[in-house]
Amino acid sequence: MTELDEAPAAHGGTVVTGPWAAEPMVEAGPVVGEVLPAAGPVAAGPVAARPAVPLRLDDPLRLPVWMTDRAVARARARRAGLVAGRLAVRSTWRTPAAVARGSWQLGRWWWMWVRAEDLAVELRDPAGRLGKEIFVVREHRKARWIISGGVFGGSSLAEALGAVMVGDWLPVLSVAVGAGAAGLAGRRRAPGGVLAVGGMEPDPRADLAPEHLNAAFRAAGLLKPGTTLVLCAPIVRDRHGRGWETVLDLPRGAGKTAAHAIAKLDVLAAELGVDEIQLILSRVRAHEGGHGRRLSLWVADDDPYLGTPIRSQLIDLDRFDFWKPVPFGRDARGNRIDVLLLWQSAFFGGLPRRGKTFSMRLLVAAAVLDPWCQLWLADGKGGADFRAVAGVAHRYVSGADPDDLTAFEAMLDELISEMSRRFALLASLPASVCPQGKLTPEIMRRYRLPLIPLVIDELQEYFEAVEDEKDRQRIIGKLARIARRGPAAGIMPVYASQRPDAKSVPTKLREIVTYRYCTQVTDKTSSDMVLGDGKARAGADASILSESEHHKGVGVLVTGPASFVVVKADLLENPDFEAVCQRGRELRLAEGTLTGEACGDLASAAASVRFVIPTVIADVLEAFGRRSRMWTEDLLSALVNIDEDTYGEWDGTRLASELEDAGVVRSMKQVKIDGENRAGWLLRDLEGAIPPEALAARPVDGAPSTRAASEPPATPLGSTPAP
Repeated sequence: MTELDEAPAAHGGTVVTGPWAAEPMVEAGPVVGEVLPAAGPVAAGPVAARPAVPLRLDDPLRLPVWMTDRAVARARARRAGLVAGRLAVRSTWRTPAAVARGSWQLGRWWWMWVRAEDLAVELRDPAGRLGKEIFVVREHRKARWIISGGVFGGSSLAEALGAVMVGDWLPVLSVAVGAGAAGLAGRRRAPGGVLAVGGMEPDPRADLAPEHLNAAFRAAGLLKPGTTLVLCAPIVRDRHGRGWETVLDLPRGAGKTAAHAIAKLDVLAAELGVDEIQLILSRVRAHEGGHGRRLSLWVADDDPYLGTPIRSQLIDLDRFDFWKPVPFGRDARGNRIDVLLLWQSAFFGGLPRRGKTFSMRLLVAAAVLDPWCQLWLADGKGGADFRAVAGVAHRYVSGADPDDLTAFEAMLDELISEMSRRFALLASLPASVCPQGKLTPEIMRRYRLPLIPLVIDELQEYFEAVEDEKDRQRIIGKLARIARRGPAAGIMPVYASQRPDAKSVPTKLREIVTYRYCTQVTDKTSSDMVLGDGKARAGADASILSESEHHKGVGVLVTGPASFVVVKADLLENPDFEAVCQRGRELRLAEGTLTGEACGDLASAAASVRFVIPTVIADVLEAFGRRSRMWTEDLLSALVNIDEDTYGEWDGTRLASELEDAGVVRSMKQVKIDGENRAGWLLRDLEGAIPPEALAARPVDGAPSTRAASEPPATPLGSTPAP
């Protein structure tokens, strides 16, 4: 820090002028991708000491905060009324006791004074004897008795004369004054020597003073006796008038760091008389001018997450670029929080019906509004939350029945294959085109490699549906592989679970996810299961969220080892989400990026554009179902079940010949399923034999095609762009 000028600690704290005293609390901008610990006052550089300027008549009048801030004025008026009322009631029995106690204390003090006990203590030798000094003490006692008698006699005479000359009320007034003095002397004091005002704790909404902070930190064991906090910025109201803020340093020599203070957040909140949700403590990092003992502190007047949530900005957007941060919500101070999911993976957890799915759906809605996002989604619950996505999703699995579980694992296999294909392509590109070995917007459009958000809600349902532990571990390995390698290839997994324990969502999977969001949970242990081990001790604790409706959709967002923020997510209800999905389908139809299951029934779509799908291709597609690849022997068995008379005598050679004649170009003859390579077929090769206009025109239940007949045919993703 710069050279410090310490002000007198009249209020129990040391105010230090320095960089933090420049401008109180510069408003933070949107948090892009990485949420930094609660921003404190930010200065561009060291601030020079202000020169002394004489006060001028035209200088603006600086009024106290209670005259300019309505919240503070109301809090002070309310507190004054409460204190007055409580004092009026309690004084009926406490005043006599205080007068008696004060009279005893004053009488005891007078007796010790008239006995010259203070002088006797000074004159005693080390053995405790006075010796010849006893005569000095006796002389003082005699003088003090004379003084006491004179004062008593003079005051009595004055009272008698006053009663005769002024009136009988003067002695009564004198007795009242004496009783008042005795009552003040006998007034009880709170621990630490601070007078208890009406037996009420300080109200931080009325005033937050340095002595309040010192007392709270001392009670939490963060300050040694005789030491105080160092205030690097004055305690002021924030610019929105929602609370008090300051930046402070823990004193040197106590061995306490900012991490120790954050771990004591619940104790500090209790000592300040507020709920944990109202107190925000965060470490000030070096790039903000901080160090290991510096803290940014903000105390809200009330629960900052009260009130209705803000309507999502995505509802009114025509389209969205998923390469940019997604509007997600706001923090306690009203700052916008945006989440950049690119190159990341995410995990959502928390108790049921606390807004977990609705919060995750904001990311899904942003992906829906980007026609260059190819959405892969699985809903283990099979409810209505994601039903509208069927009109835009490339792959969509709803439920966790045996057939759904088969389709779910087939979707993972297909995605792993696509991930490997993308890495092979990126590795083959020159450094001038792909300098970081990652997907770029230019590569995405040139090679038609859309961003792929893999969204899996109620993940625990799929794990519980698997009976064999070996099969369960196989699925876990596939999910972990996608989360570990997928983001660099433009594949961003987003998982969600209600019970984030070791059985429902294994640690192997949770620990490699980069972004985590947790709504209300029961305790710190459950919070750490979602947000990571030790996060609750570092301040990221979702168990402080209450069960009230006001905290529905509120969660702790962790974006890094030391970066977290409590967010109230924006509101996106089912009707609005359905409208977003319909708009996303229209965008994909216009750009020719509608693929996969969103295209619906191929036969009717082909007929609508006057194209007849060859029978063999139609039957093979029916045999595939929701699978993305099949071995030839399994495909032949499925064809026999469809039409035994036609396919009963077919073998692999006959099948390959018929499909080739129908226009299917086979990209590979061997396909890997469950780690085993055999002769087989890929779904994308079969779809490649169907004209793009047929793929783009396929309707989906609840999301009919809106492409006009006059619109030009679109080119689906995965096809080679026309030269």
